[in-house]
Amino acid sequence: MDSTQRTGLLLLFIVFAGYYYFTAPTKEELARHEFVQDSLAQVKLLEENSGLSKAPPAPIVSATDSVAVSKLTNTYGPFGTAMTGEAQTASIENELLKITFSSKGGVIKNALIKDHKKVTEDAEHVQSKSELYLMEDEKNKFEYLIPTRTHGLINTSELNFVPQVSGNTITMTATLQDGQSLVQKYTLQENSYKVDHALQLNGINQLIDPSNSKLKFRWHHYLDRIELNTNFEKYYSTIYFQESGESSDYCNCRSDDVEELENKKIDWVSHVNQFFNTSIIAKNKKIENGRFETIATATDSEDLKILKTEFEYPLDLVANESIESSLYIGPNEFERLRTYGNELEQIIPFGRSIFGSINRWIIRPSFNWLSGFIGSKGIVIIVLIFILKMLLYPLMYKMLHSQAKMGQLKPEIAELKAKFPDDNQKVQMETMKMYREYGVSPLGGCMPMIAQMPIWYALFRFFPASITFRQEPFLWATDLSSYDVAAWLPFTIPAFGSHISLFTILWAVTTIIYSYYNMKHMDMSANPAMKYVQYFMPITFLFFFNTYASGLTVYMFFSNLFNIAQTVITKKFVFSDEKLRNELMEQKNKPKKKGGFSSRLEEAMKAQQEIQKKKTNEMAKKKKRK
Repeated sequence: MDSTQRTGLLLLFIVFAGYYYFTAPTKEELARHEFVQDSLAQVKLLEENSGLSKAPPAPIVSATDSVAVSKLTNTYGPFGTAMTGEAQTASIENELLKITFSSKGGVIKNALIKDHKKVTEDAEHVQSKSELYLMEDEKNKFEYLIPTRTHGLINTSELNFVPQVSGNTITMTATLQDGQSLVQKYTLQENSYKVDHALQLNGINQLIDPSNSKLKFRWHHYLDRIELNTNFEKYYSTIYFQESGESSDYCNCRSDDVEELENKKIDWVSHVNQFFNTSIIAKNKKIENGRFETIATATDSEDLKILKTEFEYPLDLVANESIESSLYIGPNEFERLRTYGNELEQIIPFGRSIFGSINRWIIRPSFNWLSGFIGSKGIVIIVLIFILKMLLYPLMYKMLHSQAKMGQLKPEIAELKAKFPDDNQKVQMETMKMYREYGVSPLGGCMPMIAQMPIWYALFRFFPASITFRQEPFLWATDLSSYDVAAWLPFTIPAFGSHISLFTILWAVTTIIYSYYNMKHMDMSANPAMKYVQYFMPITFLFFFNTYASGLTVYMFFSNLFNIAQTVITKKFVFSDEKLRNELMEQKNKPKKKGGFSSRLEEAMKAQQEIQKKKTNEMAKKKKRK
């Protein structure tokens, strides 16, 4: 290993050491994480010591086993008879959704999303598609805890509900003693992912503990891995909720988090994957005292993330009480969610600032409108780029015009350098004065970039959040909502991944070409470092965009191609050196207005030069005294 290789390895080590040093969690973050874990442990301990432990879990037994039934009745009182019978399943479905229920607990066993597929990839990177189910993990909990006078908290997951299907409605009844019952009724609406749900408490008001007249609800959700880009899927999976009268909020997406809304009323809560969600929407009773927790899983876990929701419903203690809500089990489709009129569409992470508004009300409708005429989403992206470039061409023309005029002044700038070879500040001041004299604005080329930045940043949020691009192929990319793969690496590069995205490479290459072509006619001697920064930026961003949604890198690559084409055509066929020179001389002979940005900048540079000159003189005087 020669000295150059050793130096390279040392610099690489310093870069990685610096990266891990600056990205390591702070003491405050470590302390907060430890506090959260201690709090969770205390909550678990309290649950174990609470009334929940008064009623130990009981398996469903045969109704003919009189001894077992007697024991259940002694332990659970009138609820014991509902813990007998054979567990069974039943289903309801429509054109979009098929929901299978389990009689044990009267809960959803799984929900088949008919128009969408789950995609997986084996060790050889061979992709396959299969049916997409939500809420299918056997570890899931979806249960009500009934506070009773003498038997603690009775868990509905221990009761056996007898199902009865009629059309798109399933009624599940758990019969207690003395004609009392719990009834869960699910109605699936036609051509919809919405399910109306009602829990009826018939005649059990006298069994409720009046000192704790709140029906507790517990929902533990083990999210399945559905998408190819698991990192992005995990990042965009979390719990959203909306407090009554407030805007929606959510748990931290990047790390474990707990949000508690004590003594607050809540309109809805949603467990969100990247492109799908399962939501509970309150109807006749508001949700209260919500506690929402997200738990990240290990990289090799079969579960994407664990979401836990707990809240309460207030009970009126009437003879036949009903708690009504709606469930949404389906894709994150903006217009469909918006029809509910409760801001449920805010779960789609388009952004909350002006960029979110651009995504919701400009970019999204534009894509949808173009998709009505064009089948390929990749072609839609290219057409949208063309429209934007045409709309922004007046600004592009102004930028290129300014660059071309600055290029015409290179001989004059060269003369200034020869006149003041050792005074760069003087050269800069005289250059600014010359620009003002010839009517050239050095900032004229910034406007197209500034105008496009809100759109660019909005698209940065749009592509990985919009289900429009899910599993949509274009050229070699199999999914515009995930990264494209030109080749797999036999190893993993930190922050880069184990694959090479061809669209990202093409974007970087065209960015360097575009920067070189634009800057070769410009004088960079005043700030030579900028000459290299323009090439360093795309190389640095390779690490970021290599694992990003290919829809964005498709947009950036073809946007660069349009920029290059507009620049070459305009400079070659629109501008002429003679015409530009005449414009400069005509501007030079015009009377100049006082003021303006260039004049102020020139005055500031002149003042800075005077200060520097004064300092230099003072230093010289001090040397003479010594």
